[in-house]
Amino acid sequence: MTSQRRRVLVALLFVFSLVVPLKAYVGPGAGFAFLSSFLVLFLTFFLALFSFLSWPFRFFLRLIKGQKAYKKSHINQLVIVGLDGMEPTLVEKFMAEGKLPNLSKLKKEGTYAKLQTTIPAISPVAWSSFMTGCNPCKHNIFDFLSRDPKTYLPDLSSARIGSPKRFIPFGKYKIPIGKPEIRGMRKSVPFWKILGDSGIFSTILRIPITFPPEKFKGHLLSGMCAPDLKGSQGTFTFYTTETERSEKHEGGMIIPVSRNGDTVETYISGPENSLLKEEEEMQLPLTIHLDKDKEGVRIEVNDQKIPLKKGVLSEWIKIYFRPGLGMKIRAICRFFVSEIHPHFKMYLTPLNIDPEKPALPISHPFIYSVYLAKLLGDYTTLGEADDTWALNEGILSEDSFIELTYDNHRESEDMLFNAMEKTKKGVVACWFQTTDSMQHMFFRYLDKNHPALKHSRKEKSAKVIEDLYKDMDDLVGRVREKVDNKSILVVMSDHGFKLFRRGVNLNSWLYKNGYLSLEDGKTTSEEWFKNVDWTKTKAYGLGLGGIYINQKGRESQGIVSPGEEMKTLKAELTAKLNGLRDTETGETAINKLFDRDEIPPGPYKDNCPDFIVGYSEGYRVSWDSVTGVVNDTIFEDNTKAWSGDHCIDPRVVPGVLFTTEKLTTDTPAIIDIAPTALELFGVDIPDHMDGHSLIDVQKLESGNGKDKTQDKKTKS
Repeated sequence: MTSQRRRVLVALLFVFSLVVPLKAYVGPGAGFAFLSSFLVLFLTFFLALFSFLSWPFRFFLRLIKGQKAYKKSHINQLVIVGLDGMEPTLVEKFMAEGKLPNLSKLKKEGTYAKLQTTIPAISPVAWSSFMTGCNPCKHNIFDFLSRDPKTYLPDLSSARIGSPKRFIPFGKYKIPIGKPEIRGMRKSVPFWKILGDSGIFSTILRIPITFPPEKFKGHLLSGMCAPDLKGSQGTFTFYTTETERSEKHEGGMIIPVSRNGDTVETYISGPENSLLKEEEEMQLPLTIHLDKDKEGVRIEVNDQKIPLKKGVLSEWIKIYFRPGLGMKIRAICRFFVSEIHPHFKMYLTPLNIDPEKPALPISHPFIYSVYLAKLLGDYTTLGEADDTWALNEGILSEDSFIELTYDNHRESEDMLFNAMEKTKKGVVACWFQTTDSMQHMFFRYLDKNHPALKHSRKEKSAKVIEDLYKDMDDLVGRVREKVDNKSILVVMSDHGFKLFRRGVNLNSWLYKNGYLSLEDGKTTSEEWFKNVDWTKTKAYGLGLGGIYINQKGRESQGIVSPGEEMKTLKAELTAKLNGLRDTETGETAINKLFDRDEIPPGPYKDNCPDFIVGYSEGYRVSWDSVTGVVNDTIFEDNTKAWSGDHCIDPRVVPGVLFTTEKLTTDTPAIIDIAPTALELFGVDIPDHMDGHSLIDVQKLESGNGKDKTQDKKTKS
């Protein structure tokens, strides 16, 4: 098939894939609900047909409107490559050693600077500020987790997914009436929506906190915080004949299996089926035939027979569950067999929503994910696709994790280059998780004395991080080749990275110092504060960097009165935790508590933790503290493969910023990217934005932007 015929076919599929039945996933453990009916399908078909027939007229109108929209624009195209977590000190080191030629060239001809991140320096927070140009109190994202003041339990900070409120009984089923709730919690307006309102088109790929997708003039594929089919942020499955394996693992589940000759009979764990009056987990039968030569297996699922060699990741496999009433809930997944003898061991990726037939909207327009799948093949749709927990728990080897991560990376590269080709005018922005996930898992190799090297498998060396940076440099070089001199390239990270050697259990510290109380007779608490006595508790830690005061009238069992009592308690905690020293090493574990009353204000300030903890380099909140465990240990070694982090004092972990243009400041901040994008396309910057444009468009117009060094002004 010629490339022209292929493009025509893809375009037709893009339009007519609207007739695919729409089904909606309704959240963690909640199962599925109907969004569609015969009427919806009937109307959808005619909408698709009308869209196709009216395309020439709409194209002509868009052409006229587009010419007017771009009349004030100072550039043709803005390309933003987001390399999550790229660390300035490593960039500078590798550039000095001549190992990053493309970034070095970008620095020489344009600009390189450290990029001020957000408080806290956590990806969903920083990328929300990137897109809105606002500090966190204006966009409402302060962590991966937020807390429910009624229950003291965590919620995902980015989105709420809930069931429809009404159902019709039908035998053993209950048929939902109306749509399920799918609500984004991030507030304020992304810059691409403002551009779209002025007629400027954008293609936004995998940027965090874009689920659920919002309508705007452009294309968007959701990124970090888009769920898997089970409604989680990524639940892997591990099948094994080893009887000593625990069935519970962080980030995944273990399914014990047994051999019957050369056959293993088991199942794939699916989402809850909420079509049933008595909800239950859907399970898909799975059969594995073991090769007698112990070199591979044959997997049988949904009438498919898939040969797979040991030690080789499968391609994406399409599967489906049947909740009843003629429905199919579709997913894609990959298998990896690590051992056949003496024990059988097989890893299954989290169940990704099938981009060709998505169970809920993961893109805008809804069919954009379908279009990408038809054009480029199946791809991961999970927001955090790199399975760090599978490596952390010893389920995947380091080599297997790297292979899976780079496969995901190549999918994003394909999407980026396709978008750059299709979006000749406007914005193309693409997020790459690779730098973040690889550094989380391999930073221990930069420190020969890291505690994790004594307790976890050692298969790699510090070269894995160096190779990562070289690979990203190569990507930047290939992107720059496709950016013309009437366009601008931005390469950036949302924060940097530091070693994570020791954990701090804030809740244990609060307990030992009399600010958190346990029920009578208890000296420890299980996960999520199970044994905490809230009627005697003044403060508690939740998430990756937050401390909340148990305030009267705000928390359901609050005991601290607002006003003077609150002020006194906050002063006490600040005095004791600022400069907190590790009792075993003598090192400073906490640099500073950031009081929410002292950070930039906004309408969502009340949702911010009362304190954000700025840990020192080498420290971070401990694994137990994140999950609400209270015990006798305050400081402990971090022995997990997850050995690098950035959830610390934001002043210690700035990101990086490279551009093909000279900047107007030496101190750029991530909140400056959105207003810069607006000004480059001649769109007024809204008053609510906290950031400022980084580029002098007048000098850009006169041709000085690329060839002459501009005077740099200090940012206010």
